[in-house]
Amino acid sequence: MNAGTEPDARCAVLARALDEPLAGTAPVVPRWVCLEHQGAWPRDVATHPDQAVAAFATRATAAGMMLLLIRRPGRRGNSGGDTGGPGQVYLADTAPPAARTTVLTVAGPSELVEITLPAPGAPLPGTPVADPLLLVCTHGRRDRCCALDGRALALALAAAGEPGVWECSHLGGHRFAPTALVLPTGYLYGRLDVTSAITVRKAAGSGEVETALCRGRSTWSPAGQVAELAVRAATGLRGADELHVLDAPGGAIVTARDGTRWVVDVRSEHGPSRPASCGADATPLTALRAAPARLLA
Repeated sequence: MNAGTEPDARCAVLARALDEPLAGTAPVVPRWVCLEHQGAWPRDVATHPDQAVAAFATRATAAGMMLLLIRRPGRRGNSGGDTGGPGQVYLADTAPPAARTTVLTVAGPSELVEITLPAPGAPLPGTPVADPLLLVCTHGRRDRCCALDGRALALALAAAGEPGVWECSHLGGHRFAPTALVLPTGYLYGRLDVTSAITVRKAAGSGEVETALCRGRSTWSPAGQVAELAVRAATGLRGADELHVLDAPGGAIVTARDGTRWVVDVRSEHGPSRPASCGADATPLTALRAAPARLLA
């Protein structure tokens, strides 16, 4: 099947038809900052018309963070571009063995300048957050699959009474919609439905990782994401902070908390052409595949 021959089909539909692999497709973002924002979300949050938000995005990038705009499910943006009053700012460090999220409250964009965004490795400001967050991408100005599939999932989770669920701006990987991010661990998921999303959130609440439908942990490189998931598949290890990954030539070395190490070779495979997002030209599919994990002495 050549997805490029179906220009009117949504990218997520085409990616499902091709069974495009999920592993290794998470963005590489060790630290995230999430701003509650009820105003309209532009295509690129870094060029937000509110200069306070745009400046905050610039500072986040300089500090090695990625800014997400978030809102409670069902609260559609308005054309005014403001945050709609007091809001939460969540900061997350995804690095094991102490992935963590903190929260601050701001009265509005003018207070963002007062938030110190620490350098990588420095402590995060704010109050520690005990429970995980599940952020579902609903960024319609980036892709209609996220607008349709993502928003439907977020609303269904809210209707089911699931805690800690937010809509968020662009996570990447529209073709895997509905896609979501778990904080503080930084695991991303694709092709979720209500049942699988609840399973993901509950596992995170227990300090574990649900590997089904997982795109990878944003802490690691794409090859590292694939290698970690391969080790989890081979061993059944579920502890979120159980494994550490180090890139190596041709793959990665994965180390468990008890010192056990595996080497995983990762290779690229090419497949049929498909659009990476709705309306984009078709490009060849490139997926990362892991060889069986090998124990190191």
